[in-house]
Amino acid sequence: MKKEHLEMILEDINGKFDLVLEGQDSLHRELYGVRDELSEKIDQNTFAIKVLNQKIDSVSNNLDAHRQDTEVHRGYQVREE
Repeated sequence: MKKEHLEMILEDINGKFDLVLEGQDSLHRELYGVRDELSEKIDQNTFAIKVLNQKIDSVSNNLDAHRQDTEVHRGYQVREE
């Protein structure tokens, strides 16, 4: 094989490697973008769950207080069915 022919093959291979590296870089940037979006959504959902848990606890406490107040009165009985 002549030196010129070998140099052409090596240039072709280098060009293909460059394309692969560009593709990998593009995928890398896209992956990190998706990761950042997902992380933000997870943070938002975590906050919403904490708020809902507080509201549920508040409703539960109010219901318990109402039940105790109702049971104090004669003739009323709270039944769970």
